[in-house]
Amino acid sequence: MSRKIKMIWDFRGPAGAKTAEHHEIHLKEYIESEKLPLNITGFEIKNEMHAIAFMVVTDEHMLQVRDGLKPHRAELYEE
Repeated sequence: MSRKIKMIWDFRGPAGAKTAEHHEIHLKEYIESEKLPLNITGFEIKNEMHAIAFMVVTDEHMLQVRDGLKPHRAELYEE
């Protein structure tokens, strides 16, 4: 069984939440354009000055997404 990895993009400042929300749209577009079998994306507001957008990938797609989209960080994903 392949691990699931949460690729994370951080957005800070007063516009961070809107930027993270918009970034999720681009993550979905990337999944579609690359025909990846991935379907978990989202954004979270951590506080008024920090939000994240994320995409969950498997080990086999991690390098492609990392090199193509350059996330700020990653962590193991637990459902």
